[in-house]
Amino acid sequence: MSPLRATAFACLIFLSLFIVAIIASSSLFTNPSALASTILSEEIRFAISLTLSTATISTAAALALAIPAAYALAYAKFPGKSVIDTLIDIPIALPPVALGTALLIFFTNTPLGALINTSLIKFVFEVPGVILAQFAVVSVLAVRLLKPVFEGIDPRYLMIARTLGVSELRAFFRVTLPLAKSGLLGAAVLTWARALGEFGATVTLAGATRFKTETLSIAMFLSLARADLEMAMAIILILLALTVATLLITRRLFYRGLAV
Repeated sequence: MSPLRATAFACLIFLSLFIVAIIASSSLFTNPSALASTILSEEIRFAISLTLSTATISTAAALALAIPAAYALAYAKFPGKSVIDTLIDIPIALPPVALGTALLIFFTNTPLGALINTSLIKFVFEVPGVILAQFAVVSVLAVRLLKPVFEGIDPRYLMIARTLGVSELRAFFRVTLPLAKSGLLGAAVLTWARALGEFGATVTLAGATRFKTETLSIAMFLSLARADLEMAMAIILILLALTVATLLITRRLFYRGLAV
């Protein structure tokens, strides 16, 4: 084996063992009875329900915006494209707490934000704030994940469709999206998983109120605040189980789709 390949495999094995060690430490710390009691508690069942519903809504909204935005960045040529491409990266580079703080300031200290928050939809310390905070974090991530997916599609397929008289919009739905199916699925899964564990922007904008804006990540924060490590580790295992189950189910459905 060449030195390069040996180094590559060594790094891969180290990273894998590192992840396994983290998961194993969480599993060994929590005993089954504590895990069962935590899952069955009313507070955690509420947090699970709120987390799943808000993550699904924010992911759907993010993808609805990110798919056409990523398509435009991949194919369109327009003035200021590099500036917009750079702006997309700003929310990714910013700490989520900073993003949540900016949203909080907008809704509490600007006339437009205050009008929206008081007259249209109340975001500050409310469930819609959870969805908006998740959306703010994952929407730009979805754009960044989808842009190379569209760029990887051979433009000749689109040119052939256009020469056959197919409109650009129909070619997008009949050619581009089917060719990008696996990338879209992967981006959706990663976006949903990121929304599932979002904390910083959520706790800043929506607060940490039990049985109101208490997602799983906020429930973990509240349990750590009262030094309940067993409950915190149990919540980590719940998040881990949800993430792993989602990835496994999605991969199985994807490979089954390829086999058809």
